[in-house]
Amino acid sequence: MPIPKSATIKTSRSSIVLGHLAAFAMKLWSITLRYNVNDQAGIVQPDIDPKPVIFALWHNRIFTMPPIWQRTGGKNRSTVVLTSASRDGTTLAKSMEAFGIGSIRGSSSRRALAALIGMKNALLEGKDVCITPDGPKGPRYQVQPGLLKIAQSTGSDIIPIHILYGSAWRRSSWDRFVIPKPFSKVIVTFDKPISIPKNLSEADFETARLNLENSLLAGCDDV
Repeated sequence: MPIPKSATIKTSRSSIVLGHLAAFAMKLWSITLRYNVNDQAGIVQPDIDPKPVIFALWHNRIFTMPPIWQRTGGKNRSTVVLTSASRDGTTLAKSMEAFGIGSIRGSSSRRALAALIGMKNALLEGKDVCITPDGPKGPRYQVQPGLLKIAQSTGSDIIPIHILYGSAWRRSSWDRFVIPKPFSKVIVTFDKPISIPKNLSEADFETARLNLENSLLAGCDDV
């Protein structure tokens, strides 16, 4: 029986090469930036047995996150990031690999069930999961419900990550992708943990989703 197209992971030599180039660019770029980390969640503190959590940040902030993570909590934690099953997702997965960050492939439109199972298993194995809740194609700044469902099923807390730039360029893509200008200041906040109870009514679930969305929006300067 042939494998459905929706279950396949797209890749190509060019997407892999682009991933390595993107990682090199992020590392080189990060050297010029001045970081200020505000850790309200206790993430960057050494922990013998850290509890796995779900990190959430907007899709347009991912350019500086891997270098930041490598400089802070990433040294003490095992982390995987959700990336789409498209060729763009392969590029992102390869760039994350250069920073010691694993990947789970899938999105709402391709390999959705495999992605949900992969993220749940990663959390149960003690790994953190990083999700861009408005990715991979938007709408921009809108939290999709899958993130909350994973938190419910695993009992894992959600840590919103806010990233503000002193000076930056914004691309004309759907997410208005942000690239900080060299030698600018980057303020990173690991916000307080958010817990999502398991047994919520439909109305309460939507309230929880909106609360998370508003928390992430509160850390933006372009809303």
